[in-house]
Amino acid sequence: MSGPRAATPRPKGRAAAAAPAERKQRPDGADEQALFVRCPACRERTYRKDLERRLNVCGSCGHHFRLTVEERLLVTVDRGSFSERDADLVASDPLGWVDQQPYAERVAAARAATGHGDALVTGTASIDGIAIALAVFDFHFMGGSMGTVVGEKLARLAEHALAARAPLVVFAASGGARMQEGTLSLFQMAKVVAMLGRLREAGLPYVCVLTDPTTGGVAASLAMRGDVQLAEPGALIGFAGPRVIEQTIHQTLPKGFQSAETVLEHGMLDAVVHRRDLRDTLARVLRVLTRGRAFAGA
Repeated sequence: MSGPRAATPRPKGRAAAAAPAERKQRPDGADEQALFVRCPACRERTYRKDLERRLNVCGSCGHHFRLTVEERLLVTVDRGSFSERDADLVASDPLGWVDQQPYAERVAAARAATGHGDALVTGTASIDGIAIALAVFDFHFMGGSMGTVVGEKLARLAEHALAARAPLVVFAASGGARMQEGTLSLFQMAKVVAMLGRLREAGLPYVCVLTDPTTGGVAASLAMRGDVQLAEPGALIGFAGPRVIEQTIHQTLPKGFQSAETVLEHGMLDAVVHRRDLRDTLARVLRVLTRGRAFAGA
C-alpha cells in the first residue's frame, strides 16, 4: 500500500483570491446588466435596486424610465385594489398580415414577453380611496399600438364607468394605430372618441396621464381629450415622431421639440408631474372633479 498522499498546498496571495472555489463571482456580462442600468439620457450607470427605489427615475438627470403595467399599478393605485377586466380579449388577424413575421406570431410573441393579452390593460381600482375605472397602455406590447382589442377594451371600460358612475383614468403610452390591422385600427379612434363624449355628457371625469411616448392615433384621439391632462417629465408627445417630421419638412427640429415641457408651454397640458408626486396629484384632481362625491364602487 502506498503511504498517505501529501496534502496539496493551498495557494497564497493573489493565487488564493483567484481560486475558483473561493472567489466571489464578479458581476459581468449578463449578470452586470441585471444589476446595473444605464440611463439613456445622461448615460450614467445606476444600481438597479436604487433605481427601483426612486420609482425608476434617474438620480443623476431625472429621466423617467418607461414602466411596465405592473410597475405602474404598484406606484399609482391603492395596494390590492386593482381588478382586471376583459383580459380574455385577443386580436384576430383580419388581413392575414405578414411583414418580417406573420402578425399572429408577432402578437403571440408580445403576449409571451409581457404576460398580457394586448397593448392595454383595463380594470377597476382606487387611488387614495377614490374608486376609478383605469386603463394602462403597455408600450412593451408592440409599442402600445391601438388595434381592435385596445379600442374594444377602452369602449367597454367607458361603458362600465358610465354604469358605475366612476371617473375614468388612462395612462397613455403608444406609437399610434396598429398598421397590421389596417383601417380597422383607425376605426377605434372614432369609437373611443364617441365613448368619451358619452362620459362628458354624463358629467363623469376623465383624466389622462401622458407618458413616454404618446403619439399617433392615440394622441390624436383619447390622449388629448381629458378633462385634465397630466404628463410625466420628458415624455415625447405629438402626432408624428420627430424623425418623421424632419423627413417631411427637411428641417432640423429644435431641441426639446414635442417634450412634455414644451407641450405644456403651448397650453396643451395642465401640468407636468414628477412620478413621485403623481399619485397624490391624481388623488387631489379626482377629489376636485368629483366634488368629494363617493362614486359607486367598481
